[in-house]
Amino acid sequence: MPGMLFLSALLLLVAFLAGSAPLGHALLTRAGVNVRVNNPHNLGVENVLYRVGPQLAALTALLDAAKGFLAVLMAASLNLPEVTVMAALAAYLGHLNPPRFLFGDTPPRGRGNLVLLGVLAGLAVTGALPLWVCALPVLVYAGVAGFWGYVSAATLAGLTAFTLAVATQPLGTAAKLAALALLVAATWRFKENIGRMLDGTEPRLGEAVPLAGRRSDEVVAAFMIHPMTLENFWSARRFAWLRPLVEKGIVTERSVRQMADSLRPMKIGELQGIRTVDGKSIRCYLLSSPLLPDVFRDNPDLATRRAIEGARLAQELGAEVFGLGAFWSVVGNKGIDVQAAVPDLTITNGGAYTSGTIKAAIPGILEHFAAEGRDLRQATAAVVGANGVVAFGIARTIAPQVAKLIMIGRDTERLERSAATLRRAAKDTEIITTTSYDTLKEADLIFTATSDPNPVIFPQHVKPGAWIFDEGRPADVDESVQAIPGVRVIPGGVVRPPGGMTSNIDLQFGEGQVPACLAETLIIAATGEHHRKSLGQQTLTENINFFVEQADKLGFQVVD
Repeated sequence: MPGMLFLSALLLLVAFLAGSAPLGHALLTRAGVNVRVNNPHNLGVENVLYRVGPQLAALTALLDAAKGFLAVLMAASLNLPEVTVMAALAAYLGHLNPPRFLFGDTPPRGRGNLVLLGVLAGLAVTGALPLWVCALPVLVYAGVAGFWGYVSAATLAGLTAFTLAVATQPLGTAAKLAALALLVAATWRFKENIGRMLDGTEPRLGEAVPLAGRRSDEVVAAFMIHPMTLENFWSARRFAWLRPLVEKGIVTERSVRQMADSLRPMKIGELQGIRTVDGKSIRCYLLSSPLLPDVFRDNPDLATRRAIEGARLAQELGAEVFGLGAFWSVVGNKGIDVQAAVPDLTITNGGAYTSGTIKAAIPGILEHFAAEGRDLRQATAAVVGANGVVAFGIARTIAPQVAKLIMIGRDTERLERSAATLRRAAKDTEIITTTSYDTLKEADLIFTATSDPNPVIFPQHVKPGAWIFDEGRPADVDESVQAIPGVRVIPGGVVRPPGGMTSNIDLQFGEGQVPACLAETLIIAATGEHHRKSLGQQTLTENINFFVEQADKLGFQVVD
């Protein structure tokens, strides 16, 4: 008896190792194929066939099925049906979770359906299970996939049928639990696909999945977002079920935050319908690791790690450009570390076109201000967040045109260095620096561009009749400021892409509109000018001008 137990355990270990054997991976790698980018879990069989070719795809599929079949065949030598069914589970788990030494830190993430097919064939051939029990999940899979079109749902439906069928057989508890564990393991592997089905972003069988470089008239990009508040967290349908539980106190807000911190990046939406003036279609995946704004401040290492994971997911999905939105734009040295970790994908923080939209908008704002009979040369302007690249660009633009400029920021020493530069260029303008928001009360014009997750400008800071250009995302100006007589708040950095954009996610910028940093991602993808990407602190003037010019040619419009 002890000898039989040892032999059973050994065969189960062998089955696990057989399932984890990197046969298809090795074959594709030798053929020069990047397996992590070209796998059916993310790209769909059609695109894999396009990139790999039918012969190579068929051979790797056969090798995957053979792993499951041989693992079961070896276990069947003991003539113990329970061990044979458990070997089927071991082979599948080995395929889904191979030892790291075989693949490194980033193993490919296939569905494992071909291994399951080999497993079922092995169970039928060896007689461990009746033929109908092994055929039933295949028939259910085919029916669900044909009717509904979701491969992941079809796999889970087939395994559910298999688990129920095994439960009717005169087998031991271990075999029945192994069949159930197959279903649980598949459900865990498909959790992201289930989330996409809930969000409405999971492609169906036969649906054209965009792929970088496949069509000359279509480009693919991806953009990383995150919730600004807990309310935004519910905007993804996969998390909507949590809202009533939090409102009723069943689940605490702290628990939701902890869950958000643990979630890897996921695809939660897609922008469709964007078509440039020259007829090029732009598809853009919206990715999210739902970190809330305070996490970026308190745990920058986690934020950088998630941004890198998001870039890798974007690459798997076929994107050629990956944009960092909102607070993602400042992680990893403003994208430099993310680009270093994923060198084969173009990363941008969107700073150049964001500055470009400001450059394009400010003359119009100043012109309208003057048209209302207000003398710019006698006016006082203030720039909030002047330590930042974008806000300093604003200050540099308006300094020569006003009588007095107030620069507000957190770092007094850096403010003074910036102010010294402006004083040399605008000698007739009084320029002062401060960390106090109380000085805003003097300003006729306020330009604000901070990275603060909360409003920083309130009614006590603003005088009646002031104009405020709010470039902050989230907004720097509290809604209560709108109640002050004569105050006008102008949102900045909002762009309308050409062609009639639709999205399943509310980006909070108005229907059919996106932030300028996202628009920069789309423009890079459309033009192929990948070297124009924005990384780090510096923004080249030539790149700012490039995005302004190309946006106009392609049909992007700044919303003012």
